[in-house]
Amino acid sequence: MKVHISRMSPQEKITLQETAGLAIITLHRPHLRNALTVQMWDELAGVVQRVPDNPKNRVLLIRGTGEQFTAGSDLKEFHRMSLEEAEEAFRVMDKAISAVERLPFPTVAVINGPAMGAGLQLALACDLRIGSPLTRMGMPVGRLGITLDASFTKRLVDLIGPSRTKDLVYTNRIYDAEECYQLGLLNYLVEEEQLDRFAVEKGYLIASQSPASLQAVKRNVALVKPRHEVPWGHPRHTFVDPIDFPVGVASFVEKEKPRFPRRRMKD
Repeated sequence: MKVHISRMSPQEKITLQETAGLAIITLHRPHLRNALTVQMWDELAGVVQRVPDNPKNRVLLIRGTGEQFTAGSDLKEFHRMSLEEAEEAFRVMDKAISAVERLPFPTVAVINGPAMGAGLQLALACDLRIGSPLTRMGMPVGRLGITLDASFTKRLVDLIGPSRTKDLVYTNRIYDAEECYQLGLLNYLVEEEQLDRFAVEKGYLIASQSPASLQAVKRNVALVKPRHEVPWGHPRHTFVDPIDFPVGVASFVEKEKPRFPRRRMKD
């Protein structure tokens, strides 16, 4: 077994284990629900991009330390950023999530706890998702003034449809584990104490299949998935609203209900 540990602090790190055809990435920041800093998102992108360099790797598992997958991005970090810096931070995050989505072999999210915001997007970028009764999923962007771009929205629409995607964002709804399973956000739902073993066994099973067959079905599924056209939007999407985002982040940090200014929205 090979183990690679990112060069950050012991409390904030990303590890990569490589063993018998499996690559296992673990997000480790348990004191903050595994919420990732910009540096950690950047590190994750680099780690993911290196996984195919080992020809023995056939399946990637992504998990979080403890009873968390990841709470997404560290929102308190945004409180210290300008809007331009926040936009760049989201692009770093998008790079990491897209790197997972574009891997040529199967990817599995192992979700022992909440997967929120960007954490949910990371889980949706994987081909399969395995959860426990502790799994929770939500997309609370409406409380923050974050604007989902087309690729982020498409991941949700592909799995739960347009109406449920709108409901998830409009109401800040959080799905419990059973709802996630019934909606297809989880492929498997197993007991917490069995989760890691089940995920590894499932990974080994997938890794034992023909690499050519796995790559072909992953490629062809992507080709035949519905293509949802975006009816409006900016040519270059912005991830944060310049008026609502500062209000949302400040309210989050101060643990208050956001009070967004009233204004007329344009198409």
